[in-house]
Amino acid sequence: MRINTNIAAMQAMEANSQTNRTLSSSLEKLSSGLRINKASDDASGLSIADKLRTQANSTGQAISNGTSAVALTQLADKAMAEQSNILDIVKTKLIQASTATTSTEGRKAIAKDVSKLLDQLDNIAMQTNYNGIQLLQGDTTFRTGATASSQTFQMGDKAANTISSGDSVQANTTGLSLSGLVGVVSAGVISIGSTSVIAASGARNAMALVDTALDRLNGWRADFGSTQNQLESAVRNLSTQQTNIKNAESIIRDVDYAKESAAFSKQNIIAQAGTYALSQANNMQQNVTRLLQ
Repeated sequence: MRINTNIAAMQAMEANSQTNRTLSSSLEKLSSGLRINKASDDASGLSIADKLRTQANSTGQAISNGTSAVALTQLADKAMAEQSNILDIVKTKLIQASTATTSTEGRKAIAKDVSKLLDQLDNIAMQTNYNGIQLLQGDTTFRTGATASSQTFQMGDKAANTISSGDSVQANTTGLSLSGLVGVVSAGVISIGSTSVIAASGARNAMALVDTALDRLNGWRADFGSTQNQLESAVRNLSTQQTNIKNAESIIRDVDYAKESAAFSKQNIIAQAGTYALSQANNMQQNVTRLLQ
């Protein structure tokens, strides 16, 4: 029997210290809700979980990008819908002007109407923008604004994950080839915008220009519409991906409370038993005094 080195007490204390560290770690997990609170908890798991978190956050931003892009395409589509209505009215006015039952004074009034309608068509092209981005023409120049470039939307965490609108757009009288209705179409159409008169023959010639403009405008609308459908599909897919990615991260990072609380209860009982064992190990040394009596 030895006194200087109490091996039993040292072993009990070592086991008790290890149990207390496990208890502390378990309490940290229970209080934070995370299975991995530091790299030493699970180094490889932390690396995977962090990558998944980055991917989920990137996907969330891509969803926001897609939602904004849908709003942009809707804005452009609604603006061109109104332009289409204007062209429908212009076509109706030209048909009215091309018949013999319309008087000279009536054609003067039609000329003024058409002039104002074309001005508004150009106003719409000039004013339609999303967050300062011109959608229907490339700048804010009235009537002759440059062509608006195609829009590219980032829809994923990789550089290649983009969706682009197709054709560039110039939905003004210049881009729609309606300049002739603003100035002179032929000998049959005299300058619109003053008190000038649209002759019946000239009105018939101008109807073909409006038909061509409508076809071109509808083509641009169809492109924005198909882009919107693609964006909405991408947003739905990204939303599903984000949910699954977050679930995968949760499996690795989050604590299972049922499992961890059971482990905590186990370690708590062991800690109490360890304390008792350490007490008994210290009491064993007192037996030496009996030999010396």
